[in-house]
Amino acid sequence: MALYSEKVMDHFRNPRNVGIIEDADGVGEAGNPVCGDIMKIYLKIDDDTVKDVRFETFGCGSAIASSSMATELIKGKPVSEALGLTNKAVTEALDGLPAYKLHCSVLAEEAIKAAFKDYYDKNGIEYDESLFPKEVDCAHCVETA
Repeated sequence: MALYSEKVMDHFRNPRNVGIIEDADGVGEAGNPVCGDIMKIYLKIDDDTVKDVRFETFGCGSAIASSSMATELIKGKPVSEALGLTNKAVTEALDGLPAYKLHCSVLAEEAIKAAFKDYYDKNGIEYDESLFPKEVDCAHCVETA
């Protein structure tokens, strides 16, 4: 059995939505000091829809693939739907990740949520604080695998 699925390898080798949006409506970052992965997500939102999303990721292949897949999953979606993205959805869309790499999908979810929080804050839009966890607990990722 291969360590990584074909989808993980495809999104690692051919990542989608890489780059910066200079005039982003929301920017979010998440990182894990243990593994060194850092993800930054840029959102362009128009008419309550994610019109564009880009990412920069410093990290392993799983981190890059998770960032790429996460951006694909929210692009073109209404904000309310995109904000509901979970690390589980990212992992499933990639046809799985090894247990010790699940934190990469968690970081993708958290970076996206941080970008939406930034968007809400910049625009004075009220939101439910519980939608935006304070920090990522990557030890939990391995426990729930």
